[in-house]
Amino acid sequence: MCTILFAWQTDPKRPFLAAANRDEFHQRPTQTARWQGDIFCGIDLRAGGTWMGIHRQGRFAAVTNFREPALSAGERSRGDLAISFLRSHISPANFCRELEHTQMEYGPFNLLVSDGKSLWYMSNRGAAPRALEPGFYGLSNGLINDPWPKVTAGVAALRQHFNADNSQLFTLLKNNHQAADEELPDTGVGTDMERMVAPLFIQAGEYGTRSSAVVRLDAAGEWRMAEQSWDSEGNASGPVQNSH
Repeated sequence: MCTILFAWQTDPKRPFLAAANRDEFHQRPTQTARWQGDIFCGIDLRAGGTWMGIHRQGRFAAVTNFREPALSAGERSRGDLAISFLRSHISPANFCRELEHTQMEYGPFNLLVSDGKSLWYMSNRGAAPRALEPGFYGLSNGLINDPWPKVTAGVAALRQHFNADNSQLFTLLKNNHQAADEELPDTGVGTDMERMVAPLFIQAGEYGTRSSAVVRLDAAGEWRMAEQSWDSEGNASGPVQNSH
């Protein structure tokens, strides 16, 4: 994923809500979200792994990359992190603490993992593992809650539409507002690139927002996920894939 807007334990009826976009080259082979045994997720068919998924036994994981001037693929795929957590029975705390020892084997990443009881975040670019407190958060390709325009505006929109249905949240995620140059972060990739990837919903020819996802956790501890794929013109590509 490239932008994840989420609320954690802000409402006892809805302990977790996430609305997220995955940005990638349109030609990169991808399998849309579906059940893979006990895991519901999409699959990156080039490197394997996933960007976001849930497990029938009450687990959630999501990963984003971290933007840097020099591309760093790492020895191991970032997508393996999410799949590894979903397949495991390890607590979020222990998973992240164990990952600290090997985190630099992966390309730059942000990671969110939850078992429904706690939600943990870490990054191998300067964020040690920690349990997140109740609140609203935004995570893109910097550290969590970095005040990038699409993160700040996206979190505000999620607050306003917290009770919205999936269709409304998919609409929220299609915001293609272009922030002014002076508002953009400086991640070392140059102004043209910062402009290209500034919108929440990216349409830049060969590169753009490939899919949007909504993930929910209810008061009974049941996770649900829905994913909508998009083509390069920003149109829906196929039906919404639902875990239920």
